Amino acid sequence: MIDLRSDTVTKPTDNMRKMAYSAEVGDDVYGEDPTVNLLEDTAAEMLGKEKALFVTSGTQGNQIAALTHCKPGEEVILEANSHIYLFEGAAISALSGVQPRPLQGTRGAMNTEDVRNAIRADDIHFPETSLICLENTHNLAGGAILPLENMQEIYQIAQENQVAVHLDGARLFNASAASGISIKEYAKNVDTVQFCLSKGLGAPVGSIIAGTEEFIAKARKWRKRLGGGMRQAGIIAAPGLVALKENADRLVEDHKNAQTLAEGIANISGLKLENTVETNIVLANVQETGYTSDEFLDALQKQGVLASRFGTHTIRFVTHLDITKEAIEQAVAVMTRVARVQ
Repeated sequence: MIDLRSDTVTKPTDNMRKMAYSAEVGDDVYGEDPTVNLLEDTAAEMLGKEKALFVTSGTQGNQIAALTHCKPGEEVILEANSHIYLFEGAAISALSGVQPRPLQGTRGAMNTEDVRNAIRADDIHFPETSLICLENTHNLAGGAILPLENMQEIYQIAQENQVAVHLDGARLFNASAASGISIKEYAKNVDTVQFCLSKGLGAPVGSIIAGTEEFIAKARKWRKRLGGGMRQAGIIAAPGLVALKENADRLVEDHKNAQTLAEGIANISGLKLENTVETNIVLANVQETGYTSDEFLDALQKQGVLASRFGTHTIRFVTHLDITKEAIEQAVAVMTRVARVQ
């Protein structure tokens, strides 16, 4: 089966399994797991932040950030199609008790003047703006890279208004691999950042959040409150270290495969690309084939290809370390056959 549903479906590499087996461990709730500590220190150094914290998932990382930055009754500015707003079960309201204020962006990037104007004035009728959330790369925009200039301008506006900025960088390493901009340079333009070890980097589980030492001390307590305090977690942290050391540079291969896939789709009658492919996500519209996305996906699955529904007629394909160029060519051949049937 050629699985293009997500880069979360990757299997641990042989070296990840070996390092998990031999990992030195301790009780991480007491701060005594040396492998977790090494992972956190390594990530903090890579991001240029004082401290980092190993968490179970990107969603948990984003929600811990909101809980640490915000108080109930405050407001968070974010892009209208962001993962935090659409795909985290309204957790930002359910857990932090804050009101989201979504702004419609372009390819995931909010207009800087819209952000400036959305920051609340000091008025008894309004909630206080406590946080601005960015997403890089932007999932629903098809893996679009948030321009560094956009991040810089928003961060400047935030600082002028004493508002914190958090980056949902679940696929930040993809943005860096495609743009040539270091993750440290991206992270410099936000107060806190989250990235996933379990997407393109290929680890089986976990994410990192990073910020100041004071922020991480508070975040650690929120992780405990959410049941995220893990014990001998070095077993799952060790693959994360391997991911950082061995898999960051190879993300360009996923991007090349995504480009190959996009070129193949563009040549299939009835299929239309919906995004400019910058990283590892390809969005295709199947409406002209006469299929709905569900019908097209069912037909693909019967011929050994898996992908994800992204709308009534939109399908998402995601390349990752378990997908080869040959697998892409096979997937394109299957899509060509399926499109012709209807």
